Parts: sequence; structure tokens; C-alpha cells
Amino acid sequence: MKVTRRSFLGAAAAAAATAVSGAEPHAAAAQKTGRVKFGISTYSYWHFRTPKVPIETVIEKASRLGVEGVDVLHRQMDGEDRAYLQKLKRHAFTHGIDLICLSIHQDFVDPKPEVRQKDIDHTIRCIELACQMGIPCIRLNSGRWNTIASFDKLMEARGEEPILPGYTEDDGFKWCIDCIEKCLPKAAECGVLLALENHWGLTRTPEGLLRVVNAINSPWLGVLMDTGNFLEQPYEKLKMIAPKTVFVQAKTYYGGGEWYTLDLDYRRIATMLAEVNYHGYISLEFEGKEAADSGVSKSIEMLRKAFGG
Repeated sequence: MKVTRRSFLGAAAAAAATAVSGAEPHAAAAQKTGRVKFGISTYSYWHFRTPKVPIETVIEKASRLGVEGVDVLHRQMDGEDRAYLQKLKRHAFTHGIDLICLSIHQDFVDPKPEVRQKDIDHTIRCIELACQMGIPCIRLNSGRWNTIASFDKLMEARGEEPILPGYTEDDGFKWCIDCIEKCLPKAAECGVLLALENHWGLTRTPEGLLRVVNAINSPWLGVLMDTGNFLEQPYEKLKMIAPKTVFVQAKTYYGGGEWYTLDLDYRRIATMLAEVNYHGYISLEFEGKEAADSGVSKSIEMLRKAFGG
């Protein structure tokens, strides 16, 4: 990871520092934003390949590392009953941690209306869960064609898969847009922001992601930037989605990635986000094969240096 330490100065101080020290021009541009906050995704401790790590354990580890938030992976939760949700909420509060996002899975790309409705219902249910836990944001997926059933095989294909025979790309986008629109009234009612991730399928490209978000144009829908999900030419693609970004999941790969490894320049990404005045959360998604405790600790230290935290 190519990063150097710098702090967010005021715009005038940054300009003066640039003039005196000869710092790179884009370093001064990064001073436009306020301080970002850091979080850790519970996924960082569980990659679907090992026994689940309890959400409570991740909250405790995040507290020891001094980050502000925890991004909860829905599939990692032990239940959905009210007592469990309130237990997590209390545990986070007593450890000085905010629950900042509920990362859920759904798939709106299916020709069968009853299948799409099932995922609409699931999303609405998750909005209600987030509301009960005091979580202000949920991660959405667009869904994909599922013509490559195995996720491992999909990664071998660099995330590209054929369109379902008999249908078009436009069909997929219409289904996705219609489904998200049906979820927005509940999002507004509960005060939970929907953040659509560049997560394979229709949102594998910035054009696809922005096609959905721009078509809906709602204050309750924004972009979740996953820094590791554009496999080729990531920086120009991340820059395209930065203005609409409301939440960031920052991938790292110490020990080599589970599916692939990217050498991401987080100083460059920090500058890119500063230029659009992003001052939300940077939530670590550690996806390396190194032991989670050391990989997460290294990653948080690196991100703090890159973002000046």
C-alpha cells in the first residue's frame, strides 16, 4: 500500500505549505474536507470461509483499535429478534462504538416478479432492522444475472457474466430501478439511507451504478464506494462515483487477497474523496489471508496515515 503521512490542514494553510515545501498540488486539494471517521466491517473478521465471528467480538476489537464505528454484515448476525438487536445496540454504546451501516445481500435482477418481490420484502425488513439498531445506512446490491452460479468462478471471470438468454441489459436495469423505488418509502419513513455498492452485476461498472442512482434521483439513495471492486483502472472509475458517494468500504489485502489482490494507493483515494468534500465514514473491509487481528490493525494504521486521521 503506497501511502505517506499527512494531516488535513485548513485550505489556506495547505496552500501555503504547498508553496513553501513544494508538495504535490493534489495534496493541497485534499485539505478541502473535514476529518473523516473510521470504521471496521465485521466482514473483516469473517470471509464466509471460517466460523462466524460474533458481532459483539468485532465491536470490542474495534473499540480497542480506537475507531468510531462498526459496519455490520447482516449474514454475520446471530438473529433478528428484538432482544438480540437491542443487545448489539447496547454493547456498541457501552464500548464507545457507533453502528454505522448494515451490509445486506439482495438480488433485484430476476425475470420473475415474485422473486424480485421477495428481495424487496427482505430489503424493507432490513431497513426496519437498521432502524431498530439506530443504524443510519444500509448497503444495497443491484443483483446479477447468475449465469455463473459460483462466486469463485465469477471472480475467475473478473466479475463478468453473460446476460440471461432471452433478456437484455435494459431489462435488468428496469427491474433493479423499480425494486429500489419500492423500498424508498420505507427508507424515508425510517430515516435509513440506501447506499448502492459497486458490487458486481449491474453495478460492476461506474456507468451501471450511476445509471441506477441517477434514474431514481432520491435523497434517500446514494453510492457506496467499495475501493476494491473495480479491478481494472480503479482510480478513474472511483473518481466517477465519488460525487455521489455517501459511504466508503476500503479493502485491504495483507497476506494476499481471498480472491484477488489490488495494490491500492489510499493517499490518492483520500485526495479524490477530499476533492468532492467527502467527510463520512471510511470502513475497513480487510479481505486478506493474514490473521485478521494483525491484518486489521495494520490496515487501520495505514488508512489513518493516508487520510490524516
